[in-house]
Amino acid sequence: MTATIAVLSQKGGTGKTTTVRTLADILRRVGVATLAVDLDPQGNLSDYFDVPPETAPTVADMLMGGATPSEATYADVIPANLNLAEAELSLGGKIGRELTLRRALAKAPEEYELIMIDCPPSLGLLTVNALVAADYALVTAQGQYFALQGVEQAMEVVELARETLNEELELLGILLGLADMRTVHSREALASLQESFPGKVFSSVIRSSIAYAESAERAVSIVDYRPDLARDYLALADEVLARVGGFEQARRQLEEITPVRPEHAAS
Repeated sequence: MTATIAVLSQKGGTGKTTTVRTLADILRRVGVATLAVDLDPQGNLSDYFDVPPETAPTVADMLMGGATPSEATYADVIPANLNLAEAELSLGGKIGRELTLRRALAKAPEEYELIMIDCPPSLGLLTVNALVAADYALVTAQGQYFALQGVEQAMEVVELARETLNEELELLGILLGLADMRTVHSREALASLQESFPGKVFSSVIRSSIAYAESAERAVSIVDYRPDLARDYLALADEVLARVGGFEQARRQLEEITPVRPEHAAS
């Protein structure tokens, strides 16, 4: 049975899209068939996976009923572009608009074991659609003073979706990203999250680095571009698979990942 994870944040700059991109890449390397869904009109996830901008159909077509998930999938990614913003406006006036994505993904190929949804950096209709379609919510936060405030706002939407539209939705965890744990600032942000959400914060913390932007620009996974940084995401992947359950073999294979460093990768 396919498990669906919605990755969300209250605002941009938390490493949300990088998390979806990197986890999807790592999970595929250990044999977990993973579909990545770009639900952000900015299309950053699609760019990260080097999906050609003219690719069609997209997630917008899928939401509007003009394409099936299979037809909208390009190399295990359902891409997005600015047409998604128009689709969101169109959905706003429809009955049952919050259920649109769930209905569409119900037709996704059964071969996928995990579906990861990259939500837009807001808590609007598209994010609600993702939460209604998901089994799990993964909330990302930046290692800064206002991390707790942003997570609390995201959690309100998660709770609302669970109470009104998707009672099966579970919080997979809260991820602190773009953090420099050498600073008091980031350590206090992590401590604040752990105190407010005991047992819900991932042990893995994603370090901040310009290398993520560089690897995205080159459409190269951080696993290959900077294997030292990739250790953060390998640890996170293990936690994610453990919390979802049923992926013991894939977890064992995580230790066997061998990065392939391109010639233009940073040293």
